[in-house]
Amino acid sequence: MYGILAAGYGDWPVIHQIAWLLGKLMNGIYNVMDSLFNVQNIGVCIIIFTIIIYTLMIPLTVKQQKWSKMSAVMNPEIQKINKKYEGKKDQNSMMKQQEELQAVYDKYGTSPTGGCLPMLIQMPVLFALYPVIQNIPNYVERVKNVYMPVVNQIMQIDGFQKIMEKIGEASPVLMNPSSYDYSKADTLVNVLYKFQDSTWTTLVEKIPSIEEIALSTKETIGHLSYFLGINIAETPWTMLRASIASASVIGIILAVIIPIVAGGSQFLSVKLQPQPQSDSENDMANSMKTMTYMMPLMSVFLGFTLPAGLGLYWAVSALVRCVQQVVINKYMDRKSVDDLIEESKKKAAKKREKNGAPAKEVRSMATTSTRNVKSGKSSMSEAERKEKLEKASQSKKNAKPGSLADKANMVNRYNSNNKK
Repeated sequence: MYGILAAGYGDWPVIHQIAWLLGKLMNGIYNVMDSLFNVQNIGVCIIIFTIIIYTLMIPLTVKQQKWSKMSAVMNPEIQKINKKYEGKKDQNSMMKQQEELQAVYDKYGTSPTGGCLPMLIQMPVLFALYPVIQNIPNYVERVKNVYMPVVNQIMQIDGFQKIMEKIGEASPVLMNPSSYDYSKADTLVNVLYKFQDSTWTTLVEKIPSIEEIALSTKETIGHLSYFLGINIAETPWTMLRASIASASVIGIILAVIIPIVAGGSQFLSVKLQPQPQSDSENDMANSMKTMTYMMPLMSVFLGFTLPAGLGLYWAVSALVRCVQQVVINKYMDRKSVDDLIEESKKKAAKKREKNGAPAKEVRSMATTSTRNVKSGKSSMSEAERKEKLEKASQSKKNAKPGSLADKANMVNRYNSNNKK
């Protein structure tokens, strides 16, 4: 099931491009570890890869938590406005509600999407990580080269495609021939990457002529795919069942270690995040309580059912987030809400001025209090409204030749002349 899902979104345009970029990073990490330290291990590369990715995401995480801290101050004002217009569905009321809500966001120098934007930016990156880790040989050339000799010999056998499809559609590979082209070398490399000891035995039984190179490849990839005795390409659940069948205590421990670490670190990561105050009207607080227990359970489930390489990534990413969260919490503790609001207002003011909004207008919006916005009334007086309309009308009459306003005047004159 996961293989189909990963293959699906891995081909999405944006995800595909990000995965290609992340694949280059993974390939670079492997080459550096191999060339400088003579370390040829996919598990080590996944750990370094995960640390780098989440380090690059720190600014987005900080921005998201700043927004969360400010939202605790904004929410009472927002709830007050929403309650004020509760049940009013006419266009005039809805427009006034939006104006008042926008005034609150302007006052604090933020926007309704301030908390969602960092997450929306992170999501494509997170989705793109999975195809890279799931299919390492697609992105790491030196790993792919280990499999190519045996793949080349397999492809010289008559009827190899049918043989490999039969092996590939079964557990533990689970690559449906209807979704993958078994006539291509890259597909066969991905199939072999997911092999376990028993699968190599099956391959040799089906194609005896490749026994020597198959066993040689199996031995070579041992130090590539095994991390602390765990096969990166194998699911811990499969390892657990095999270990129970053989009564191997060490095997059982190795099978459960990644899922347990993934769940425990995920629980700690959620607990370290700033917790909203428990409030009957605060949906965020209820969501955080649900996440505290649901995310770790999901991590344990995924840790058992996905290949161990993905489980390793899941566990390491949670551990990295724990360390980052401790540092971010100390940083945020030194920042008062007033300081955050002031910083946010200054950034918003600079952005508006850059886009052409006058500084005076920016300061006015930033200091507007929604308490002074009265229901059903505009903040602009009737005299000011007439004055602006007169200025707009005069500006329209004095439009420069060729301008949009001049063209609009021409259209109006044409319509007036041809009006019956």
